[in-house]
Amino acid sequence: MTKELPHSSRRAVLLGSAALVLAGCSDLIGPTATPKQLYPLAPTGGASTAGPKVDFSLAIGTTIDSQHLDSARIALILADGSIDYYANSEWTDHLPVLVQNALVEAFEESGRIDAVASDTAGFHADYFLEAEIRDFQAHYTVPDGIPTVRVRIEAKLAPTRGREIMSGLNSVHEITASANSVPEVVRAFDTALGQVFSEIVNWALAAPGRAAPEPAPAPVPVVKHKKH
Repeated sequence: MTKELPHSSRRAVLLGSAALVLAGCSDLIGPTATPKQLYPLAPTGGASTAGPKVDFSLAIGTTIDSQHLDSARIALILADGSIDYYANSEWTDHLPVLVQNALVEAFEESGRIDAVASDTAGFHADYFLEAEIRDFQAHYTVPDGIPTVRVRIEAKLAPTRGREIMSGLNSVHEITASANSVPEVVRAFDTALGQVFSEIVNWALAAPGRAAPEPAPAPVPVVKHKKH
């Protein structure tokens, strides 16, 4: 005959089992007391940004669509649609700051524009580019599965005088991480962001339609012959 546990003992066993299950699922997600690992944002890959040089200057600003992205924490979306963050892992700065700095570098590295800076640099630019971060999360379809990273930035370009929007671009890229680990998720973010940036750079440098003029050919010397 099996002896039934008292109600209080059964409750203790159930609570203990639940704690073990939660502990097994929280290696990557949720708060812990372990020191944080910091990750830089380093966009990679993407299409070539080679092309003609432009003669205008550009100021770049970043905004966010959701407050949960205004953080140094690395965001994720669980299968039930709820938002969480990776435990013990953060970006090296707030996400909008990192995206802004990295986008300025992407324009500089294209070699196609000489004057580009963040909108906080205080220099007068011909055009203003606003990059609104709409998505920057790892998405899980099943618990402990391999997530897909989604990066979506909506860019708007306007002259600094008047600020009437002259052109817009909605760039979205998704990359599946190679494993359910924070380093691999960060790698997927870098790849997706690199693809988004290459689209934004090529679009923004072509939108105003003001390519730098080609240098004028050297004049052909005219030789005058003396009459005899």
